[in-house]
Amino acid sequence: MKLKAEKSVLNGRVAIPGSKSHTIRCVALASLAEKTSEIIAPLDSADTQAAVRAYRQLGAQIECGPTWKITGTGGRLSVPKEVIDVANSGTTMRFAIGSSSLLDQGTVVLDGDEQIRTRPQGALLTCLNDLGAKASSKNNNGKAPIVVQGKLVGGETTVEAVTSQYLSSLLVNTPLAEADTIINVSKLNEVPYVQITLDYLDELGIKYENDRMRRFAVRGGQCYQGFSKRVPADFSSATFFLCAGAILPGEIVLEGLDFNDTQGDKAVVEMLSAMGAAIAVEPNQVLVRNSELHGVELDLNATPDALPAMAVTACFAEGTTRLVNVAQARLKETDRIAVMTQELRKLGAKVEELEDGMVIEGGQELHSAALHGHSDHRVVMALSLAGMMLKDGCVIDTAESVAVTFPNYAMLMNSIGGRLTEMG
Repeated sequence: MKLKAEKSVLNGRVAIPGSKSHTIRCVALASLAEKTSEIIAPLDSADTQAAVRAYRQLGAQIECGPTWKITGTGGRLSVPKEVIDVANSGTTMRFAIGSSSLLDQGTVVLDGDEQIRTRPQGALLTCLNDLGAKASSKNNNGKAPIVVQGKLVGGETTVEAVTSQYLSSLLVNTPLAEADTIINVSKLNEVPYVQITLDYLDELGIKYENDRMRRFAVRGGQCYQGFSKRVPADFSSATFFLCAGAILPGEIVLEGLDFNDTQGDKAVVEMLSAMGAAIAVEPNQVLVRNSELHGVELDLNATPDALPAMAVTACFAEGTTRLVNVAQARLKETDRIAVMTQELRKLGAKVEELEDGMVIEGGQELHSAALHGHSDHRVVMALSLAGMMLKDGCVIDTAESVAVTFPNYAMLMNSIGGRLTEMG
C-alpha cells in the first residue's frame, strides 16, 4: 500500500491511542499471572495482536473485546504445538523468549517476518543460558528463528542491553524462576522503557533490588496476581502529532497524554520546546501551535523511536540540528539512521549520517519525491509529515506497515485537517 501525503493545514483535537509498550507488557504479565486480569483501552494493532497470539500459544486464555480479559497460566506454561510467529514485533519476541524459558520441558521455536530475522537476540540468549535455560539461534547467528528449552532456574548473569527489551524480558520472567537471580547491567540504552517494566513489578508486588540500574537482585519463587489496568496513551504515537503541530500551519490539541507516566517519548515535548515550538501542557491535553523552529542538539539515547519524526522536523527548522547518542536506532525494524538519511536526501535535505545519529541542516528548499518507507511504520509516518509540508506532496510506499503500531494514523491525522490518502 502507498500513502499519499499532500500539503495540509491542521486544526482540531485528537485523542491519542493506547501505548504499545504498556499493552504488550500487560499481555505478558497477565499471561504469567494467577487468575484473570483485564486490560482496559488497550492498543489493538499488529504488534499487540502478535503478543496475544504468542501468549495464547503458551497457554493463556485471552479474549479481545473493548476490554481484553486474560486468564493467566500462573507461570505454568504450555508447550506450543506450532512455531510462535511474532510477525514484526520485536518486543513480543524478546518477552516471549524469556517466558518460553520457564517451561519445565519441551521445545519452543520463535520466528517472525524478514525484519525480525535481522534483529539481534544473542545477548538475551546468553543471559538465559547463564540462568539455566537452553536458548539458541537456529542459524547460529544470534537471530531468529530462536529455539528455547527450559528451564530458567536463576543464578547470575550480565546483560549488555543495547535494547532495553533484553533487560525488561529478564526482569519480567526471572521472578518466576526457582532461585534468586542477579542481573548485572554492563550497558543500558532506553532507560525509560525499563522503568515502565519496574513500575509494573512494583504495582504487582514483586520483590527485587535495583542498584542504580546497574545491578538487579530478583527474588525467585514469586508469582504474579491478576490485575486490572487502563493502558495510558502512547507518547511514541503522539510524537507524530506533536511534530506535525510544530511544523504545519494551524493549532492542534492532543488529548489523553499522562505526563506522570514513565514513557520516554514524553521528552519530545521538551525537545520541540527547545527548538522554539509553542507547546502548552495542560491536564490531560497538550496544545501545539505552528512555530518558527531553530536547530539544537538532542540526545536520543532514551528515545530512539523519536528519531524519524525529529529528523523530519529538523528539516523545517533554521540552522543545524544534531540527533546523537542513538546508535541503537540502527537495530530497529530498519537501520533508521541510514534510511532516514537516504529518504530525506531524496527531498533535497542536507543530511550527514553519523555512526550514532544524524546532522540535519534545516531551512533547505525541499521538493517532492517518491519515497520508500522501508516497511517501517515509524519511517512511513515520519515521511508523511514531510509530504504534508510540501507544495506537491509525496507518495510513500510500504505504508501497510503503519498498522504495526498505529492502524488508524491516517484517519486521525485527516480528522484534524491532514491530507493523507491510502492507495492500494
